[in-house]
Amino acid sequence: MEGVLMGFGVVLVLIVIGIIVRLSLSKKVSTKIQEGLSPTIYYVTNPILMVVLLAETDLRQVIGVFVPVALISAFSGAALFFLVSHFVLRRKVAEAVPASMASAYANAGNIGLPIALFSVSSAVPAISVLASQLLIIAPVYLTIFSFISRSAQPGDTSTGKLILKSVANPVTIGALVGAALSLSQWQVPAVIWEPLDMLGHASVPLLLMMFGMSLIGQTPFRTREILADVVLGTLVKLAVLPVVAWLVGHFIFGLEGIDLFGVVVMAALPTLAVRDITFATSLLALPAILVIGLLLAP
Repeated sequence: MEGVLMGFGVVLVLIVIGIIVRLSLSKKVSTKIQEGLSPTIYYVTNPILMVVLLAETDLRQVIGVFVPVALISAFSGAALFFLVSHFVLRRKVAEAVPASMASAYANAGNIGLPIALFSVSSAVPAISVLASQLLIIAPVYLTIFSFISRSAQPGDTSTGKLILKSVANPVTIGALVGAALSLSQWQVPAVIWEPLDMLGHASVPLLLMMFGMSLIGQTPFRTREILADVVLGTLVKLAVLPVVAWLVGHFIFGLEGIDLFGVVVMAALPTLAVRDITFATSLLALPAILVIGLLLAP
């Protein structure tokens, strides 16, 4: 429990720093900071972070146990959201699918990593969620989006190109390089590895600071017509997914103790997809994970 509190404390302090920076500077200056940091994180620090983390990870543990748990829980939540949204709330498929992605996607990169490192002393649960999202969940949803778009506007970009564009991004390339280093067990010389490690681990605090800056001026829950969708997405993300992750992890893969705690906590992370659901899950993730900690923390 102490680790969970420390992890969330780190996250909250960095977000507050971002808020202070945004309030202390003019909108023009803060916009320039965000415009400069965003490509730096996307093209430099995030890919290097994936290299560093995966190179130091046992891929057999990730692929054999943690990724399947992450995938099963994510797609179960997404399927439940879609069914309720489409058949109960009467949303069109084109409206229900993007919101269902919010029930499958988790903010494992900038919130999941510090939580995992402090609460279970390992980045493996967060890496597993990131890998499943980058390599499987994102391409699946892009394929679905493509079919929906092509049915509405024939002649749009092909599905294959969309999937290739999603997979062939700097973060995925960094993950593949890190996986290759892990499998080869090649030790990168310290004079090269240390600066890479420093750059990679700069990614999380920079992302959280940017997130704090972006909160200023936002007005969530403006569209009352989708309030039911936001409530549904939040419940699925913070209640259903952790339960599914616990059931799958414990009864199918035999996880116990710290490993089971790790996969359930990752399932309860806030989403990254739809804006209002992102805001709601980010606000309520701490109490949800605290409850998980009380129930499962070794």
